[in-house]
Amino acid sequence: METDREGPRSSIPMREASARAGISAEPPRAVGAKPAGANDESGAAGEVRRMFSLIAPRYDFLNHLLSLNIDKLWWRRTARAFSHLLAHSDSTVLDLCCGTGDMAFALWRQAQSRGAEPALVALDFSHAMLVRAVAKSKGRPIRWLEADALRLPFRDQSFRLITSAFGFRNLANYDAGLREIYRVLTPGGEAGILDFGEPQGPLGRFYRLYFRHILPAIGTVISGVRGPYAYLPSSVERFPPPEEMLERMRRAGFRNTGWTPYTFGIAGLYRGVK
Repeated sequence: METDREGPRSSIPMREASARAGISAEPPRAVGAKPAGANDESGAAGEVRRMFSLIAPRYDFLNHLLSLNIDKLWWRRTARAFSHLLAHSDSTVLDLCCGTGDMAFALWRQAQSRGAEPALVALDFSHAMLVRAVAKSKGRPIRWLEADALRLPFRDQSFRLITSAFGFRNLANYDAGLREIYRVLTPGGEAGILDFGEPQGPLGRFYRLYFRHILPAIGTVISGVRGPYAYLPSSVERFPPPEEMLERMRRAGFRNTGWTPYTFGIAGLYRGVK
């Protein structure tokens, strides 16, 4: 695991070079997601909800196709990372921005493999996505809730574990999202944010070609909707790099923060403890 004690080797030299040049050492920071046409946080949230509602019918098929089914491995690996919490039936678990439920199902299966059945809540603000999730749930004891991740309808210190898989990146305000997660975690509770990254080197160059040009074209043709799959690569580019995301988590109050890259950094899991 790459921990917050050891950020990327390039970060300190970059700050020193900036200082010598007489410019600000801190680059401009993105507040949150900003789809095309959105002028403020409210507009960004509304556009994200609209896009995901439009692609809900083909969302699962395209996720698996465009990731070559590696997304299933990422969900399982994330669930295993929190097996120590999922092994207890008295744990309370929240999956944020749950989409059609795949992360929630992975958490439930991991708990079942340990002989436990914790209280599991899955939340999203897209009604269309939740309809798909409920249809897939097949009687699993998961509570599905339609709500905004930036205004969680829970009391302080309600959950022992909070996860979010490929949804946190779409929040209109990253820091507000981290503060809400921190607020509803119990002391000692853990957070896990699984999201896309940008690999480096030769693989990174190929990946960016695929992600910026090929993936949007395929997604648009199959879904019949252009906006969401043109938005996807831009949302990943806008999302904070690991060292900045870990700093944001620390500022929100998290300790023991760390980032584990998955599949050469195409995705990665951010972790923190309250």
